Amino acid sequence: MNKMESVDKKEENSFSQQVGEKEKRKLKAMKEKNKGVWFGLGMMGIIGWSVAVPTLLGAAFGIWLDKKHAQSISWTLTLLIAGLVTGSVVAWYWVSKEDKEMHQNKEQKDE
Repeated sequence: MNKMESVDKKEENSFSQQVGEKEKRKLKAMKEKNKGVWFGLGMMGIIGWSVAVPTLLGAAFGIWLDKKHAQSISWTLTLLIAGLVTGSVVAWYWVSKEDKEMHQNKEQKDE
């Protein structure tokens, strides 16, 4: 192999890598493009359920505790609030995770 063939091979490999990287970016952009209104509504649903389920479970468990073990404090109210706080933390986690992912994707697009 002479020097000219070696240079041609390097240029060919470099070109192939560039084409491969552009194709990956295009495929990723197409996936992100499909995240439209339905994705947003689905995300709102996930966030809503992540708050509602722990709140309702806490209230139900509190009602059961109030019936079985009556105290001067209301277990229902206490566990309802605990469920609400837990659900809010879970929802905050989901939103921050998606926000971080969106910003990372935007930074990669800008490169």
